[in-house]
Amino acid sequence: MNNSGSLVSPTNQHSETDNPVKPRGRRGRPVGDRESKRAELLAAAIAVTAEEGYTGASLRKVAKRIGGTTGTVTYYFANKEEMITAVAEELFSKLAALLDVNDENLDLNKLLQKWLVLNDSSETDLWLVFIQLLAHARHEPAIAAVIQRHSAQFRSRLASIVETGQAQGTIRNDIPAELLADQLCALCDGWVLMMPIEPERFTPERVQVLLQTVSTLIAPPSASSV
Repeated sequence: MNNSGSLVSPTNQHSETDNPVKPRGRRGRPVGDRESKRAELLAAAIAVTAEEGYTGASLRKVAKRIGGTTGTVTYYFANKEEMITAVAEELFSKLAALLDVNDENLDLNKLLQKWLVLNDSSETDLWLVFIQLLAHARHEPAIAAVIQRHSAQFRSRLASIVETGQAQGTIRNDIPAELLADQLCALCDGWVLMMPIEPERFTPERVQVLLQTVSTLIAPPSASSV
């Protein structure tokens, strides 16, 4: 015992600064690159929604798919609505990328082909999710707002592309570009929504025939038909 009455000798006494206690991280806080983890969760959310449907999808199932905890998912998506909204944003970002083309070398037929090819085996989940989103958008204002906003932007950009084609003489100009763009959107949306359900209608050979038909429909009227 030392003079102070303590049973611990001065040489064994340490302040908190000598051996600091490391603070615990926030529960659910991810380790590593935040953006890559969010991308992983988003991919899992897309897969789960495609398999389970909108109603069956949950934060817990997404966490289970990546071998993580629900806390990890809620670090990025506060709730199911926020997660599904992010899924919708991801789908439309892929669609918007289709229209990133050079207007000076416009080939609308190739653009439409890319639209259909996007529905290949690696992207089928996106279209299955899109069907779910459309089915539930009427009762989910957040999802409806995402669809409306992105659809309007997509049609506006497509109308600009069509207008360029009209100026170049490759697309008929007797119908306003805005209306043609709207018709093309409806046409391709219908195809991609049905492709996972009726794949036999969309063999590579038949897709080419469908695209050729669209080209004929939007081509300028020939002189003999005037």
